[in-house]
Amino acid sequence: MNDTSEHNQHGSRNGVFVLVFLMLCALTAVSFWISRSDLMHDPVRGWGAMLAVSIGKSALVAAFFMHLWWEKAWKYVLTIPAMAIGIVLILSLIPDIGYRMDTYSKDRADSAAVHNNDADNPTIGFYGSEQ
Repeated sequence: MNDTSEHNQHGSRNGVFVLVFLMLCALTAVSFWISRSDLMHDPVRGWGAMLAVSIGKSALVAAFFMHLWWEKAWKYVLTIPAMAIGIVLILSLIPDIGYRMDTYSKDRADSAAVHNNDADNPTIGFYGSEQ
């Protein structure tokens, strides 16, 4: 009797998996549409929209195809420490990225490419050179 109820439970999940697959197909079509739309003329909006679609697709895959939707406590045991480590890693690397050119030698500084934020001349310049 337990096998029958377990079979019915998994049998009802097949419809869910087909629905999730169709949703993934639709989100893939949306991402192709975004890549060819006017949204990509503005990089922040275009890549932001692509990132939002990608996050939605990865959430669907993790929740349903990795069976996390039906897990009880293990999904929190696995995801919360990983998210905490990721946040700590990002926060610990921000100063390293921000101050990376402070310790450059003169030769390295002369050949390091940096963005020129001058509105009149939006080109990529070099850290140690005048433009």
